[in-house]
Amino acid sequence: MEAVGMKIGALAGRSGLPVKTLRYYEDLGLLPAIGRSEGGYRLFAEESLRRLEFIRRLKTLGLSLEEIQGCLAVHDAGVLPCDDIAIQLGRQIERIDGQIKELRQLRKELHGLLAGWQSDPPKEGDVICPNLQV
Repeated sequence: MEAVGMKIGALAGRSGLPVKTLRYYEDLGLLPAIGRSEGGYRLFAEESLRRLEFIRRLKTLGLSLEEIQGCLAVHDAGVLPCDDIAIQLGRQIERIDGQIKELRQLRKELHGLLAGWQSDPPKEGDVICPNLQV
């Protein structure tokens, strides 16, 4: 008897994700197949859609696939991963704070460059742009 489930193309159509992405997620262990059809096609459960939405949501919050994989591993072990997700989100806030600090420094550097910018600087040998001082 043939296993019941969706082929990867149907899952791609319903999830809005490319087949290539779904195969990648399966290779990483993020999206387990429930079996194969008589024709050898991978089959996925209806719950795969919820799992893909979970992955998509955590990705939009900036978590890496590795971090998401850790949360799903906790879930797959039968435990709610909420505490793990909270830890990951806290780490994401710390990363964002670091990026904001770096961007502020870059902004300050750009303002400094533009403050002394010459629109028509004198040519200096083979220097591409004297304003950049490279």
